[in-house]
Amino acid sequence: MEQERRRSPRFPFIASAEVREENNGSQLSARISDISALGCYVDMINPLPNGTSVCVKIFSEAQSFEAAATVAYSLTHLGMGLRFNEVGQNSANVLRQWLPAAD
Repeated sequence: MEQERRRSPRFPFIASAEVREENNGSQLSARISDISALGCYVDMINPLPNGTSVCVKIFSEAQSFEAAATVAYSLTHLGMGLRFNEVGQNSANVLRQWLPAAD
């Protein structure tokens, strides 16, 4: 059985997102399918390569979240996992509201 490598549990979370590549400024629309305190999974047909620096903006009905992130892994034709690098205080507060309370 494969060892779980995540440092923070993931939770299902459906939201729209914009991912902007830092090197060339290209912006992609996408959908988030899960989220954790340390990152998220982005559903997209043409994910960016591992190690790419991005800025991700996630939109729910009433709030938005923004963070600098890095592509942790990429799955061709499926999506990519992002690891949050820098999260501002306002976005950290929004993220805490989106995550289920710890038992």
